[in-house]
Amino acid sequence: MHEVYFSLGSNLGHRKNNLKKAVGLLKECGVKILKISHIYETEPVSKIKQGYFLNICIVAETEFAPENLLKICKNIEKEMGRMPHAAGRNGYYEPRIIDIDIILFGQKIIKKRNLIIPHANMHLRRFVLEPLCEIAPEAYNPKLHKTVKELLLDCEDKEDKSEVKNTKKAL
Repeated sequence: MHEVYFSLGSNLGHRKNNLKKAVGLLKECGVKILKISHIYETEPVSKIKQGYFLNICIVAETEFAPENLLKICKNIEKEMGRMPHAAGRNGYYEPRIIDIDIILFGQKIIKKRNLIIPHANMHLRRFVLEPLCEIAPEAYNPKLHKTVKELLLDCEDKEDKSEVKNTKKAL
């Protein structure tokens, strides 16, 4: 079994239900959920005007290889109605029904065209670090040689536009 850390976000439709459904679909695919953070509401990091996100992080175990787990995540996103172009470029990120990112996968470092682990921008995104730190402060980024707690302390994402608000709500 491999320990894996996910970040999930939604800013379209019934955001909380979208998160619940994605977690349920991960479980149905054989991902064992160990911990889920509270829900955090965050302003989108995009040049496109859109609604606020609800974000959570998950600690899980899986027997899947990273590449297979990525396929599962993309299939769940597609099943839930995410459009493939929603990833965006140059800050033009479109609204999303669901976004599922693999943040860490054990101590693996992977750099492929369609899969980068640890997530390349995790250390820059307070909306990932705060919920992840809530449930896994000692999770270790093997590329940056820091724990999630250390990454959060160093995070320069402190502006209002990326404020992270813990709603103290659970799924």
